[in-house]
Amino acid sequence: MAAFISLILVGLYLQEATAVIHSLRYFYTASSGVPDFPSYVSVGLVDDVQISYCDSRTNINVPKQEWMKEVSSEHPNYWEEETATCLGKQQVFKANIEIAKQRFKQTGGVHVYQQMYGCEWDDETGEVKGYDQIGYDGEDFLFLDLQTLTWIAPVQQAVITKNKWDNNRAAIENERSYLTQTCPEWLKKYLSYGRSSLMREDLPSVSILQKSSSSPISCFATGFYPNRAEMFWSIDRVEIHDGVNRGEILPNNDGTFQMTVDIDLSSVPPEDWTNYECVFQFSGISIFHRLENPKRNNEVNQTSGIVYLIALKAAVLGLCVVFTCILYMMKKGET
Repeated sequence: MAAFISLILVGLYLQEATAVIHSLRYFYTASSGVPDFPSYVSVGLVDDVQISYCDSRTNINVPKQEWMKEVSSEHPNYWEEETATCLGKQQVFKANIEIAKQRFKQTGGVHVYQQMYGCEWDDETGEVKGYDQIGYDGEDFLFLDLQTLTWIAPVQQAVITKNKWDNNRAAIENERSYLTQTCPEWLKKYLSYGRSSLMREDLPSVSILQKSSSSPISCFATGFYPNRAEMFWSIDRVEIHDGVNRGEILPNNDGTFQMTVDIDLSSVPPEDWTNYECVFQFSGISIFHRLENPKRNNEVNQTSGIVYLIALKAAVLGLCVVFTCILYMMKKGET
């Protein structure tokens, strides 16, 4: 059983609000030599939340969020058109994976041809970035440079395709128009449909734990949304890197996210542990968790200690609201 270390949350304060980068991305995947798996799959995501799905077995594009069904009220033929796109891309990708296999002189085995296509929009500055990236067997194959409106070929096998596509100026101009204008327009529509879900902000539950006295100390945050968050260890509010292992942000099964940042304090005297803080930053807010001297803990197999939460937020008429609450430590759950 993991032994929890007591901690004191010494403060949470509001920093200047940061802009949010929203995204609309489509992933198209063709494969060969993979048994019991569709030869083509397409997935659409808004802010990393899946909105649509189609594959070569069902041959129909369907919504994956309830609010995506609202699109039909404004665009009655939307899902029929998305299904037609799915069917058309199946044929193109089936041909492309065979061409790639020929270029790499491959006959059998498992092979995957993928495309990531979409845009990002900064809701504060209005800046838009578009991207079209193609990969083959897990490596970069081609990607579009929107600054020069040319295709970049990281591998020699893609040069033939690069030259062919570079010469099709009409196609490149159409793609530039879609990625920089049409794509962000649809992104804003999807955000309006799913506002109550996509634009929400959920603060995390944060725990400090250690499996044994010689194990690294883990700062674990779970239940936050969206997934744009940072977490690190610091001394005197200065981020430290030595002995720190930062995990990836991972999804929970309820649509929220979790992350872990470990630090090795095995060479640090226990009386100096109080100099260390775990800092979680989210949506302009920073939460500080200061370690206590472990020698003060009487029970190492139970959660102990009082956590003080002080939240400062700007409110109407410029007043500040201060909250104090007790947070319970919780075991790390399975995702």
